[in-house]
Amino acid sequence: MNKAVLLPLYFAEINEREKGELKEQLKKLEDLYGGEAEFLEPIPVGEQIPETAQAVLFAQMTGAVFRYREQISQIRLPVILMTSEFGTVEMWDWEIAAYLRENLGMDNVFTPYSSEMAKVILRAVSSRHAMREGGKFLIFQDSPGEGMQAYIFKRFFWWERECVQRIEEYFGIRIIFKSWKKLNEKAKAIDGEEALAYWKKNEIPSCDAGQDALLYAVKLYLAIRSEVLKEGNVLGVGSNCLNESFSSETTPCLALNWLFEQEGILWACEGDLVSLLSEVIFYQALRTPLMMTNLYPFLVGMAALKHERIDRFPEIEDSDNCALGVHCGYFGFAPLSFCSRWTLRPKVLEIVNENAVAIDCEMECGPVLLAKVHADMKKITVIRARIEKYVGYPGSDCLNGALIRYQSDCGHQVMESLSSHHAIVIKGDVAHLIRQIGRVYGIEVEVF
Repeated sequence: MNKAVLLPLYFAEINEREKGELKEQLKKLEDLYGGEAEFLEPIPVGEQIPETAQAVLFAQMTGAVFRYREQISQIRLPVILMTSEFGTVEMWDWEIAAYLRENLGMDNVFTPYSSEMAKVILRAVSSRHAMREGGKFLIFQDSPGEGMQAYIFKRFFWWERECVQRIEEYFGIRIIFKSWKKLNEKAKAIDGEEALAYWKKNEIPSCDAGQDALLYAVKLYLAIRSEVLKEGNVLGVGSNCLNESFSSETTPCLALNWLFEQEGILWACEGDLVSLLSEVIFYQALRTPLMMTNLYPFLVGMAALKHERIDRFPEIEDSDNCALGVHCGYFGFAPLSFCSRWTLRPKVLEIVNENAVAIDCEMECGPVLLAKVHADMKKITVIRARIEKYVGYPGSDCLNGALIRYQSDCGHQVMESLSSHHAIVIKGDVAHLIRQIGRVYGIEVEVF
């Protein structure tokens, strides 16, 4: 795991007692956050900040801070105050933090009030740096708009050059496109015995998926993994798996599971670059289970139901504040380790090959967030919610979806703020931590 490179700063007026306390505090911070951060040698405020530093750290604060207005206000890196022995900000430093933010206009000052928050901030700093230092997204596609559901897919912003440019320019990620058709030809050429041996060595829960279906899925994984290793420094993978399903004998669901579980690489169904970016931003900082699904608010009515071939939503109270989470026949894709129940099954959707597979998975019922970066890359919408239960409709494209209820009376507001039908479902109520992540990236965070 990459680590944030922290530069501790101190004031030139430091006395012998304070020197000893600073040394002791830095030792405590290294013990607490050695897994998330690398600590450079401390330097006085005002000296040249080395290019290797990714954030500056005040492990000690004194009244001298008020006499260094000019020097401190020129710092453009994140400024993190961790002045207590517990690796958080001391309450006595709230005035100083307010002074830096309000009097000096510094919106890059971070005051973690829990060790969990401190770790999230540090991981976000590290992840943002990794994006800019050669991080890659690997996307397999040929003709993004035309295909099995062109009437839907030709509408999506993530196919546009503007989307690619915004992500590359703002986040520094390099997006690499390769042929989905050629990838599947490469997969088809892999020896069946090799695929069978790999499956037997790495077998995971499956039900009713025949051996041919399993071997096609394994071959696709081996082909994708080969391309990932060839590229190096791949943070996330996606493919135009549905709209260009005519080029494949399977779907990449099993491959995406193994890529995450074995390589730590994140995923994007349908090649959705904005969802992939959102997952990388959230997961690399939070390290908490998440997944992607289609969100069907009850307020949408038949416009949602028809797509999933459902005749009605579940009958529940206060349905305006509810949504159904469904993708490819089930809740959506998530890695095995993120789920309370997970099974590889035969495909549900008619537009994919007969040998294709899908993931039937469930995350634990309880609090979640629905979140995603917006198309302008300047805003994240976060909806506090909870998974109430799972519901299915035999014969439809929703055999096991999640019934999701927003935690506040915000159904109509949500309809005005949603930036996509794709939503990232994040386990737990960690909205306060996403606010910190947004500040690291300079992105506004809107919470419902």
